[in-house]
Amino acid sequence: MPGALTPGGNAVRRPFITAFTGLALVLGIGLGGVQEARSEQAQELRWATSAVGSAGHRAKVALMAMLNREMPDYSITVLPTPGALATVRGYAVGQFDGYYGADIAFGELAANEGRFRGFRDQVQREPVQSFWAYTMEVGLGVRTADRDRFGGWGDLEDRPVFTGPAPWDVRATLERAMNALDVGHRYVEVDLGLVASSLSGGAIDAFVIYSTGEASPAPWVIEALLSTDVAALNPSDDEIARLEAAGLEVVRVDAEAFQADLGVDEVVLAPFFYGFHVGLEVPEDDVYRMLTVIEAHADELARSDAAFRQIRDDMVEIQRRGVAASVDSVRVHPGLARYLREHDAWNEDWDDRIAGS
Repeated sequence: MPGALTPGGNAVRRPFITAFTGLALVLGIGLGGVQEARSEQAQELRWATSAVGSAGHRAKVALMAMLNREMPDYSITVLPTPGALATVRGYAVGQFDGYYGADIAFGELAANEGRFRGFRDQVQREPVQSFWAYTMEVGLGVRTADRDRFGGWGDLEDRPVFTGPAPWDVRATLERAMNALDVGHRYVEVDLGLVASSLSGGAIDAFVIYSTGEASPAPWVIEALLSTDVAALNPSDDEIARLEAAGLEVVRVDAEAFQADLGVDEVVLAPFFYGFHVGLEVPEDDVYRMLTVIEAHADELARSDAAFRQIRDDMVEIQRRGVAASVDSVRVHPGLARYLREHDAWNEDWDDRIAGS
């Protein structure tokens, strides 16, 4: 029915317009409320990891895909950085919500030395350990044509060696092992895409080769091994004994894992622990739930990336080993402590190292 006529003969539609506008506002507020509720339900986690092409980036992408699906109350974004060191630093100053931390990095941060020298004064919040994903194992590769010239790592004395990008934990771990053997090599920085040509052209005589979870080399390492002839340079038996005497573990990884003929059946490597961690901003219940979700989907993760085979084979043990390797340097998230307690893998000596206690 048309509205009342004005003196000029026009129908008055103001009540209808007002009602429509009110309905639109109600609908708009309602839709906005739904969107806001959804936004509030999914807490954003800016989870930093290593550079694209690294083992850490590849593994984090696989982990993120699974966690985003299984924990819809969180929205995880993977943020690549120049290296794991940058993620720990970034978390400590409030730049990231999650980080990619290794036991060797936590040790340097706690001691305010090495790559973290002078950084402690900038720390706004302390990192904690919350999930150990795998070990990473480092060693050395040389030109196949030169392999017989080397009896062990000590023969690289004064030679140009690329032990990894300067800020990376793989470099810090390999340098630590070489220093334990007093191998005074010359460090040469090389772009990851140029490692093969640098080796074949003589710019370097050796470079770091490493695997993740004793099974999965980094993509750039595989590319280098497939682009030029490389042989594994294992430490000698005497050097292995000296490494172990210095408190450094060694492992033997099947050479077939490197997808190239390295001239040996097993590659002798020095391991360290890597994890994807969050801080106390993520509650105990959520970290505990995250660990149980990871354990339940460990088979899926291992199919996505062989690096996760260790948690598939024994999730609890890799958490226990990671904590044991780093508990003196970095406190344990209460969610991880609860997880280990419920699996009878917690050491009571660690009680005073639980974060927030």
